Formats: sequence, C-alpha cells, structure tokens
Amino acid sequence: MKYTYKTKGVCSRSIEIDVEDGIIKKVKFDGGCNGNTKGIAALVEGCRVDDVIKRVKGIKCGMKNSSCPDQLATALEEMMASQA
Repeated sequence: MKYTYKTKGVCSRSIEIDVEDGIIKKVKFDGGCNGNTKGIAALVEGCRVDDVIKRVKGIKCGMKNSSCPDQLATALEEMMASQA
C-alpha cells in the first residue's frame, strides 16, 4: 500500500510511504534535513510498521512539538487505521 502524509509542525512537507504485509518497503521525505530524513528512511526500510512506531513516536526536534521521525510514526498509524 502506498500512502502520502502531509506533515504538520516540522520542516519536511510530506512523507511518501510504501508498505507491504506490515513491512516498510520505501520511505521518502519531501523537504526537511536532507541527511537526517535519508538516514531515517534507510533505517526503517525493511522494518515492521509496529516496531518503527514504537521506536520513533514522541521524538521531538528542538523546541518543536514533533519531529520528522514522530511525523513518520503518525503517518504510519494513520495509514494502518485507514486499512482497518
């Protein structure tokens, strides 16, 4: 399943996610800190959705209430809820 999430409160503008059978196949951030978002994507590809949500949900960026990893967790939660 392919899903695009419009981020809120962070530097990246959106996240494109491709998940098959509960495994993250591809993640691409639009905007944000280039090296960090590429690093996040590389680390989570091949991982189970639930594991990624547990690891990155709630991470903050500086004084912001969220971060690109936290927004990824939110996107994954929203995506999974839309399948139910």
